[in-house]
Amino acid sequence: MGRERYDYELLKWTADRLKALREERGLSQETVYFHTNINIGRIEIGKSNISLTSLSILCKYFGISIEDFFKGISTEQAG
Repeated sequence: MGRERYDYELLKWTADRLKALREERGLSQETVYFHTNINIGRIEIGKSNISLTSLSILCKYFGISIEDFFKGISTEQAG
């Protein structure tokens, strides 16, 4: 059986960034789930390793590009 690899620092940064975007827009986790079918709450608390597809959907929902999503992250944070 394969071993999953995680970059916990990057996952934490991603979770914090998604939470900030959601809160800046005054959205609840339930509202985001209703519109995207993505349980952002599980991502925000680190219970779910987000896929690129889910990240893309959330970025579109928040009205930003994936490039803008990752602005401000350092190479050390990115693993």
